[in-house]
Formats: sequence, C-alpha cells, structure tokens
Amino acid sequence: MNKDNYIHTPYNDEWIAQRADPFVYRHTDGTCYFTASVPAYDRIILRAANDLGGLVHAEEKTLWVRHESGPQSIHIWAPEIHYLFGGWYIYYAAGDKDDIWNIRPYVLHCKGQNPMKDEWEEKWGFVSNRFCLDNYPQEYPSYGYSDLRNPAYQVVNKFGNAVSRLAVKDYIIHNECAVQTDGMPCLFNKNKKADTLEVVLYDEIIDLEVHLYYTVFDEYNIIARHTVIINKSDSNIKLLSAYSASIDLPMDDYEMIHFAGSWGRERAMHRTKLEMGMKAEVENARGGSGHQLNPFSMITSVGTDETHGEVYGFSLVYSGNHSTVAKIDQFGNLRVQQGINPHQFEWILKPNESFCTPQSIICYSDSGIGAMTREYHDVFRNNLMRSKWVNKKRPILINNWEGTYFDFTEEKLLQMAEKARKAGIELFVLDDGWFGKRNNDTCSLGDWKVNYNKLPSGIDGLAEKINKIGMKFGLWFEPEMISPDSDLYREHPDWAIHIDEREGVQSRNQMVLDLSRDEVCEYVINAVSNILANANIEYVKWDMNRQLTDMPRLGYNHEYTLGYYKIMSAITEKFPNILFEGCSSGGGRFDAGVLAYMPQIWTSDNSDAIARLKMQYSTSMCYPVYSISSHVTASPNHQCGRDTSLKTRADVAYCGTFGYELDVTKMSDEEFEERRKAYVKPEPKVKSGWLARYSRLVSSANTGAVLK
Repeated sequence: MNKDNYIHTPYNDEWIAQRADPFVYRHTDGTCYFTASVPAYDRIILRAANDLGGLVHAEEKTLWVRHESGPQSIHIWAPEIHYLFGGWYIYYAAGDKDDIWNIRPYVLHCKGQNPMKDEWEEKWGFVSNRFCLDNYPQEYPSYGYSDLRNPAYQVVNKFGNAVSRLAVKDYIIHNECAVQTDGMPCLFNKNKKADTLEVVLYDEIIDLEVHLYYTVFDEYNIIARHTVIINKSDSNIKLLSAYSASIDLPMDDYEMIHFAGSWGRERAMHRTKLEMGMKAEVENARGGSGHQLNPFSMITSVGTDETHGEVYGFSLVYSGNHSTVAKIDQFGNLRVQQGINPHQFEWILKPNESFCTPQSIICYSDSGIGAMTREYHDVFRNNLMRSKWVNKKRPILINNWEGTYFDFTEEKLLQMAEKARKAGIELFVLDDGWFGKRNNDTCSLGDWKVNYNKLPSGIDGLAEKINKIGMKFGLWFEPEMISPDSDLYREHPDWAIHIDEREGVQSRNQMVLDLSRDEVCEYVINAVSNILANANIEYVKWDMNRQLTDMPRLGYNHEYTLGYYKIMSAITEKFPNILFEGCSSGGGRFDAGVLAYMPQIWTSDNSDAIARLKMQYSTSMCYPVYSISSHVTASPNHQCGRDTSLKTRADVAYCGTFGYELDVTKMSDEEFEERRKAYVKPEPKVKSGWLARYSRLVSSANTGAVLK
C-alpha cells in the first residue's frame, strides 16, 4: 500500500514495526503479552508489558526457532498465546521446506509459570506417516497404528487383527439435533436452536465407516456427542469397544471428580489428583448405571470450586454398563473417554449393519462447578425430559411403604389417606404388595393381577375411594422382575435371564426378565398397560431391585438396556399424563437415560435426613433438583436408627421433590399439627370473574364437583 494514498490518523499509525499477524493476550494479573510473525518467518517471539503502550518498546525474547528441515522448517507464522488449565501455550502455523505449502498447526508449551523467563517446548503438531501418532491429539483414536494409548474403539477385522486407521471422508451439517438410532434416548431440538455436525471417517483397508456426531445449542455450553459405526465390508466385523466420545486435552495439572458409593450411600463426591501414568476409570458392570459409580464425572483444573476454575463435565445418557476413563500419557496430555463399558462387551456387525453408541453430554465452564451445574439442569429440563410434568408443579405425595411394608388392608390405606389429606398431602401411592400372593418378597413378581384379599375393591375401586377423599392415586410396579414362585415363571421359565448349563442366581428371591426378547417386552408393556388403563392412576413408581447376572452372551447388557428403553418409550407414550418416578432399590439407576422418560427418581433407600444431605447435594451437581425425590420418613429412621426432628426431616425433603413415607396415623397430635400448619394452600389459578366465583362455591372434580 502506498502511504500517500490514505488519510493519516492515529489508528493507522504503525504500532510495532516489522511484526505481522499481531496477537495480544492480557493475563489475570494485568500483564499484556504480545506475539506476532517476524519478517523471516523463522521463529516465535514474545514481549511483555504492564499495558499496551509498553509493548512498543518492551524487550523481545525469542522462544523457539524453526527446524533445519522437515515439518516446521519454513513459514512460521500467526502465533497466538493462551493461558489454559494452569499453563502457557502458543499455537502457530508452520510448513515444510520440501513441501512449502503443507502448512499445519503446532503448539509450544511453557515448562514454568513465567513465559518470558522459563523454557518452552514443542508439544503437539501435525502427524504424517513419519511421525508417531502416540505424540498427538486424536479425535476418535484407534489402537496399534502408532498410537498406543487407550482407543476410542476396537474392531476385529476380516484379516483377524484389531488394527484400524480412520481418515476424514466427508462432513454434513444438520440444522437440528441428529436423530439418535437404536431407540436410545437423546437430547431433542427445541425452537430450532441446535445444529449437528456429522463427520464421516473411513478405513478403506477394512471397509469400516465411522460417523461422529456433535450437537451444539445456541443457549448452552454443551456438546452432545455420539458415534455410529458401520460395517461396509462383505464379511462380519467384531466390535470390542465403542466409546461415545474421546477427547484429548492439553493439560498436565488436573483433578477428576466422580460420584461413588453403594446401596444406602449413593453418589458421594470424590476428588482425585491425576498423575502421569495413572488411569482413572469410573465404571459399572452390574447391569445398570449403578449405586456404585454414577455415569457423570468432571475433569477440573486444580483448585476449582463452585465459582472459580475450569471444569469439563461428562454425563452419559445411558442406563446400562458405562465407563468414563481419564489417563495422562507420557507427555502429560490427558485423554478422556466416555461410553458403554467395554468389559464383557462384544457386538457382531454383519455386512452393512451399524452400531450406535449412547449420547455423551459434555459441558464446559470457566466459572466453576456451579456454572456447569446450571447448564446441565437447563439442558435436561428443556431438551431431554419429555414428560408433561417437567414444567408442572409436582403433587405432594405419601407412600405407604415404610408405613406398612407388606402388612396393609384397604381399610388401613384409606385411614392413612384420610389423615394425610388433612395435612395437605395431594397424592397417595400404594407400594409393593398389592398383586398376586405378595405378602412378602418371595413370590408373585410378574403376576400383575390384584390381590382381592387385601384390596376387595380392586385397584380401580381403591383409586376411586382415594379420589373421593380428595387425593390423586399412584401405584408401584417392578415390571422387569420375575419371581421363581409365580404363575408367569411356571408358564415361561425361559423368560428369565439364564444360562442353560447353570443354575440361575437369585437376589431378593427374584430373577430378571429377558428384555432382549420382543415377546417379553410386549408382555411387560401389556401387563402394565392393562392396570393403568382400567383405573384412575396418576403416578407410577417404577422399581428395579437387583443387578444383572447370568448374562448369556457378551454384549447382552446393551441388548437388555435397549429393551428397557423400548418398554419405557411405549408405556410413557401410551400414558402421557401419568407422572412416572424411577427407582432401582433406591438410587441404583439415577442417570440421564432414565430422566428422558421419568422426570423424577428416588434418590436412595436411605431416607435419613442427615445422610441425605450429602447425597442430594452431590446428585444435584448434574441432575435437576426437582428430579431428586426426597421424603419425610419416621423417626427413628428405619435404615440407620437416627432420631431426627420432624422439622429437620422436612427441611431436607424440601430440597427435592417433596413427599412423605410413613404411617401418618401414628404421628403425634403435635407433629401432625406442625405439618398441617406448614401446609400452604396453593394460589387459585383463576382469581377473578365467574370461574373464580364458581370455584369458591363448588368442590373439585375429583370429589364430585358438588356445591360446597
């Protein structure tokens, strides 16, 4: 440009001479850092000053000089300096003297905390056949083709080996959420504010095609990822593992937060400093998402708390065996992977068959854990949970289980309902023991027919009587189970999960129905539907009280999980107005996959208020507060024997979806009056006009709509 041909202003004055592609970064301490391309395009330089003006005359330091030959030997330009995960990084472009326009991105890393004084090292760069893939970040890595780290997938190909290498073939941008296949739940689009990038990878040697899906939302710092693997060859391929997402992160000082426990003490938060060579795996292989290890984890910078620091969240939309793996390699780089647990997994792909992984929802926050939590809560409420109850006020319920266990009569239930209604409770839930010959836990699971000895009016009659009291009615099921002592088992013993050559394992005197079979799924759907269609049932508690054993083949757990989703999809679509609550011997299946069908989940069978404090807090780090079911139970507590005041029990229960689980007829007059006074009658929806006048004069519909 001829300087004589433009108007001179302070804004087009030369700032720093002979420096192109300028990049300035202001650090948290106020220091300004400057880097840029130099005329020879042969080095990386850096300046530092207290302000922008000071950069003009600041001392310039050469951090790195080009190679004599090969990659990074020419065209060193456009550097950028960043402070990430507690370390300094410079990203730049470089070419090859022998192929001058083969320009690729590279990274320098500062070994210390002072970028002007400490030594810098080459970190990552472009990979060609002359370089080992083990040194570089990968998007969906395989094992054995010079990358010896944990693979994102493994296939045994037609040549009998497990070596694969994918290359980019194509990409597609969808102006919506990509549709999840295989019937698994996933995030859905809302208000046309989501886009999906589909990247197609291909291994031409073994004819393997891999589709990577990245769904992003306008409103959230969220990326939803899943993978579809397709066998394009003319022979079978054996899939040994397939993670939903694999991420290589440039960090070398970080922690992992995960949520572990067991029955009665689910999802306790654990924080671990990860070290080089250490592999941390949060996994479950017990048949469901599990009491033991939840399919939600976080990777954080050291010292991250609720309001400060960087954090990556990983939440899997899956209710089966899962795995989240974090490992630091020999160069200090982090690889995080999440998906189906590869333990005891194998899936045969015939020619042109595909396999779809569940969705991994990845969230980023640079403002601490709290900001990440709010992102998860919003996306789950708005883009995962499909129930009509998501944005509705949940009724205050009372469940009879800890009040009566199996020992109840219709008369006793009605007495409880009468007194509960006086305390402002809105929903009465009948738990286990209403069907077959179910007077204890030894029989009748699978026989979903009313026990008329206990309930002479039947479920429909009981529901009607509860409604006349002024309460909604709900019912407990455990449809995935079968008792050896049941009519169903005597008729269909092969419907229980079993290995022909071995005696089956029982837990809680029950076995598990084989949900990989279509006829079994249809039976469950029909049996539950028959009950729900013939009574005014407005709430269902769906339980699952044991873990899976005797699995007849590798990969069976995934087959079972797909069957579970098939059942839940059918029933929730058939009865959209029913409020469903998930349960698995307490919190044994608390995951995003369940939330897609049921907007609330029983947190733990341990209902002690003090024990619940930590459980409810840690659960809420990922899952919305109103998905956490929490009840006031008797004191002393039935699980731990702790004696706790009614106020404390109620205050803790208020921090979730509120309810009661006790025999209200045994409450003292003082306790009952305390709860009655605490009840606040909801504001009427219509406050003026003829409808308001009508509502004051006439009772509600469920009590007959008669004059008061």
